[in-house]
Amino acid sequence: MKKLETKKAMSGFERYLTVWVGLCMMVGVVIGKLMPDVVDVIRDLEFGKGSQINMPIAVLIWLMIYPMMLKIDFRSILGVGRKPKGLAITIFVNWVVKPLSMTFLGWLFFKFVFQAWISPELADQYLAGSIILAAAPCTAMVFVWSYLTDGDPAYTLVQVAVNDLIMLVAFVPIVGLLVSGVSNLTVPYPVLFYSVIGFIVIPLVLGSISRTALIRAKGLV
Repeated sequence: MKKLETKKAMSGFERYLTVWVGLCMMVGVVIGKLMPDVVDVIRDLEFGKGSQINMPIAVLIWLMIYPMMLKIDFRSILGVGRKPKGLAITIFVNWVVKPLSMTFLGWLFFKFVFQAWISPELADQYLAGSIILAAAPCTAMVFVWSYLTDGDPAYTLVQVAVNDLIMLVAFVPIVGLLVSGVSNLTVPYPVLFYSVIGFIVIPLVLGSISRTALIRAKGLV
């Protein structure tokens, strides 16, 4: 008897994610305009003086990516030699094409196309933000799109695990060199290092520990 396939689809919340993001941005702008003192207090909540790692933002990011970190099985690295072409393409796009292309597009638009509307200082800040985003692949979305496109779950785990390990060593030098190369800003390397610790290492470690504990307690589902 042929097994019926379950049709994969996004939930209502996932389908309108762009709307929710837009609404959150609007609420943030309104709060910033109406309650600037509250915003200043939140901005000053850092993990250590001078770290520039905002505590509320870090907690919210952990809550967002923690469920995805639970899915990462670093033993899957043992299967890294399986389908090496796909893995090589992923690494090349994530760590060569994406950072360089975003740097070029940011430089083009913020330094020339939008030159009449924004100051040089603001252009540098936007450009730096674009580079930082380009060098930080979204682990959560990899799992989501792999699921929706009927991707190979085991191979997705391999790609995510390898990419996260590369991020530990590649994010800081890539961002530092690109930002200083195309703008008048110099991102302090300690800040980048703290960012890697706060937004990558800690969620990875917590996810790995939790995964091991849950598998021991409940078994592998």
